[in-house]
Parts: sequence; C-alpha cells; structure tokens
Amino acid sequence: MKPRIKRVYDAPEASDGKRILVDRLWPRGLTKEEAAVDVWLKDVAPSTELRRWYHGGNGSWTEFRKRYVAELDENPEAVSRLREDLRGKATLVYGSKDPDHNHARALVEYLEAETDT
Repeated sequence: MKPRIKRVYDAPEASDGKRILVDRLWPRGLTKEEAAVDVWLKDVAPSTELRRWYHGGNGSWTEFRKRYVAELDENPEAVSRLREDLRGKATLVYGSKDPDHNHARALVEYLEAETDT
C-alpha cells in the first residue's frame, strides 16, 4: 500500500494512522502535541548539505531526486526502519510548502521503485 503524505502543519486526522515525520529539522512553530508525530525518522531525510543546495536555488528537482536517491541507497538501515514503520496505516508528514516538489514525495517514489525491482 502506498503511504499517504501530507504537510505536518495540516490538522492530524484519524485516517492518518501512524504519523511519521521525515524531516531532519523539527517543524517551526509546532509543539509535539500539535504535530501529533508518532515517529520521527531524521535519517531518511535529505542531508543538510543536499537540503541547503536545493533550497538555495542551485539545482533542479530532477537533480535533487537523483542525489537524494543516492543518499537513501547509502543508508539501507534507515530505509529498512521506515519500511517497518509503514506497515499498517501510515502517513509521511513533512514541512515543505510545495506539495509537488518535496522530499516526502521523492521518498515515496523511491520506495515504490525499490518495491518494483
């Protein structure tokens, strides 16, 4: 089952199931109660260097995804932990404002591609 993704700033819903934060940094302005995060997996988030490179306007979405996939490939333990946490109903939550170009979406694509092989 494909995990849902949504902004951590959107109101939690019962249909979210386990809420897994996949950001390296805690979302600004949210308390733990407001975020309603069950698991925080910093290690599946893009590295600080990659995040700064992309958000600094230095690269394309395509190149970001390529570099992020390389980071995920180098961290199989974190990806394995994420797969375990995704058993059952779960939602990946992220802080980015862009619903189409964010690492949570790239992460779901990565997990799907890994499953297809």
